[in-house]
Amino acid sequence: MTEPVRTCIGCGAKAPQRELVRLKVMGDRVTVDREKRGGRGAWLHAAPPCLERAAKRRAFARALRAECVRADAETLRVELTGSARKD
Repeated sequence: MTEPVRTCIGCGAKAPQRELVRLKVMGDRVTVDREKRGGRGAWLHAAPPCLERAAKRRAFARALRAECVRADAETLRVELTGSARKD
């Protein structure tokens, strides 16, 4: 059985699902979906450059098909990397 492949909304690279983090909309905010329970989601590498590029390109709203969604890059950076630093 082959492993699912997903596309990072930041860099656009395809990677195995286990290498990416799933994001979803909760209310009006983008959050990390650790449970992967289904529904509309977007995939992103847990690396600051991918997060910054996705935020700059406004890829969250487009990938999640939610126009009025807020993606707070600082909060997501802490959730993904455990640090607020951009390096």
